[in-house]
Amino acid sequence: MPIISMPERKAWVLRTNHTDYAIGVDESGALQHLYWGEKLSLPDDYPGADCRQAWIWEPEDGISREETMPWGKRNFAEPGLKVEFADRTRDLVLHFTGAHIENDTLRIELQDALKSLQVTACYRVFGEFDLIERSLEVKNTGDAPANIEQAMSAIWHLPVYSSYRLTYLTGHWGAETQLRRETLHEGKKIIEARRGITGHTSNPFFAVDFGDAAEEYGHVYFGGLAFSGHWKIVAERTPYQTLQLAAGIHDFDFRWLLKPGETFVTPVCVGGFTADGYGDASRKLHGYQQEHVQRNGGELRKVLYNSWEATYFDVNEENQKRLAEKAAKLGVERFVVDDGWFGQRDDDTAGLGDWHVNRTKFPNGLKPLIDYVTSLGMDFGIWVEPEMVNPDSERYRQHPDWVYHFPDRPRSEGRNQLVLNLAREDVQAFVFQTLDELLSTHEISFVKWDMNRYFSEPGWPCAEAGREREIWVRHVNALYDIWRRLQEKHPHVQFESCAGGGGRVDMGIMRFADQFWTSDNTDALDRLRIQWGYSHAYNSKSMVCWVTETVNYMNGRRIPLKFRFHSAMMGTLGIGMNLNHLTPQEIEEAAGYIAQYKQIRPVVQEGHCYRLSPPEHSDLTSVQYVGRDGLQAVVFVFRHAQQFGHPAFPVRPCGLEPYMRYRNEETGEVRSGQGWMSRGIQLKLTGDYDSAIVRLLQVQDNDKEFHSFEKN
Repeated sequence: MPIISMPERKAWVLRTNHTDYAIGVDESGALQHLYWGEKLSLPDDYPGADCRQAWIWEPEDGISREETMPWGKRNFAEPGLKVEFADRTRDLVLHFTGAHIENDTLRIELQDALKSLQVTACYRVFGEFDLIERSLEVKNTGDAPANIEQAMSAIWHLPVYSSYRLTYLTGHWGAETQLRRETLHEGKKIIEARRGITGHTSNPFFAVDFGDAAEEYGHVYFGGLAFSGHWKIVAERTPYQTLQLAAGIHDFDFRWLLKPGETFVTPVCVGGFTADGYGDASRKLHGYQQEHVQRNGGELRKVLYNSWEATYFDVNEENQKRLAEKAAKLGVERFVVDDGWFGQRDDDTAGLGDWHVNRTKFPNGLKPLIDYVTSLGMDFGIWVEPEMVNPDSERYRQHPDWVYHFPDRPRSEGRNQLVLNLAREDVQAFVFQTLDELLSTHEISFVKWDMNRYFSEPGWPCAEAGREREIWVRHVNALYDIWRRLQEKHPHVQFESCAGGGGRVDMGIMRFADQFWTSDNTDALDRLRIQWGYSHAYNSKSMVCWVTETVNYMNGRRIPLKFRFHSAMMGTLGIGMNLNHLTPQEIEEAAGYIAQYKQIRPVVQEGHCYRLSPPEHSDLTSVQYVGRDGLQAVVFVFRHAQQFGHPAFPVRPCGLEPYMRYRNEETGEVRSGQGWMSRGIQLKLTGDYDSAIVRLLQVQDNDKEFHSFEKN
């Protein structure tokens, strides 16, 4: 049973396969956090809701562990909910009024002590993955409006401990999802995005340990926020050895007008606990995403070719057909035309917003190209950027009021474009109708949805008074609604989320996106670090990885084709290089890698990920995937630069069945799982940018000598 009620204590235990999360109502009627950690055996094992310690100058409610953390009374921590009422009262005191359990969901109802405001704290348990989804519903039950000034999806209270270490993802364009770890001292550590989208500089993922956890051991609390806009995560450590994590919509420049009868619902925040380290935390998140979040989670992602780096804006029917022929011969399954197919789009200065086919480049429209691509046995995909408009476009000249702006201020451009105001219903209708028409009139199976700038001058001049600062949430909700409606009408079409690379990667858009463009940086060596960090929060099926030119445009680094393919084969494989530049030998080699990828694709995309050797610790990086059935493991090994003639260190896999036999498909050697894990795999990797893939297949036999030795 996922939820255990203890009515005599007004307490509840949210139970997963390996953890307990306990909450209860104290004497004042406040909903308090009681416990989060490994399963306990008896009701008396859980602390009471009133067993807090008061300090001089710090009353009990000053160090409250309330689950919703309303800003009121003497609560001084980061607020979970802050409201201003019509009479300008900014004090919120929530009392328990009822609880409802339905299968795996618990709903706790709270009411302000004096005002007509109802708050429902929602919990949903995912027992298999030791995770809990949390959110808040705030309803105005009175007859006067109120303003929500801050609404966090969850406040997570961690056990009292002497040391806390925070793990998070940071970076910038071209260097997304860089892993960082730091000890938390008294005060606040804020991870945030205030630019309108999830962002390149931070990602809404968090993990906390007590300073001693590693990949495969140690207590780790972890989770993420499912929201693609204005967000923040606040880790607040007090001088009283407590730590709370607040995660939700950013309060900066935010205010939501809640009229009588209206309800505001926060995004979901998911949190979990494991006693088995960061690797287990990641695998739990990956499984949860594939089973309960990711669209088409049960389908393998296709190998795609994108023509951007081959032709850039200079696309036309003939050059795309030539590329499609070459892509099909390699074994590519999906051909994607990128930017430049529409409007007066010859560079990035014009055409965005004019989503009609450029008849100079495609005299007969897209149909002849699509027919040719599908005749070669591939799906057809296309690039769009519907949330944007160039000032030099027919759309902007017709509707200059459709973009975010302040009437008396300049309109700052980014990449020569402005952001359409999706808070407006007419703009929402335009975006939906444009994409609906494109998908209804063409045999398109894949959409790469890009978003190439942050918000600026976030004005909404025609908004109803008091709603101007709602754009940070309304834009995201409108985006989700457009994707939902398009997918309901065109269920066969898959979507990729892109925002100048990995600028919109989160579990909110993941409910609609089949995959993410991880970074514009396709340098195979840089990608090892980007993908290493990404794997802490998101599964490999969602991670799109391209093989591009021999000399990468970002670093000018020259990397062999094998290393580039191996790096890209650790996620959803894509090809982005100019196929016209390949020699016949390179074409044959590339086709071999694609064929190999298709063999291991189920293990890579749906298996359990084990991070073996990080890119920053030595010149060797290794990552392993184990199939869900445990019958096969795939180990990727990369050597960046050999020095002094030293041989590569042995690679020690994880997650194998200790007493089952596995055969190395490359060498034919057979050992037990324990033998491979203990002795490791010795590879001859020499020089610069050498790499290898090792496949370990479980041997299904009844070798009596082996099993007799096993028993002894």
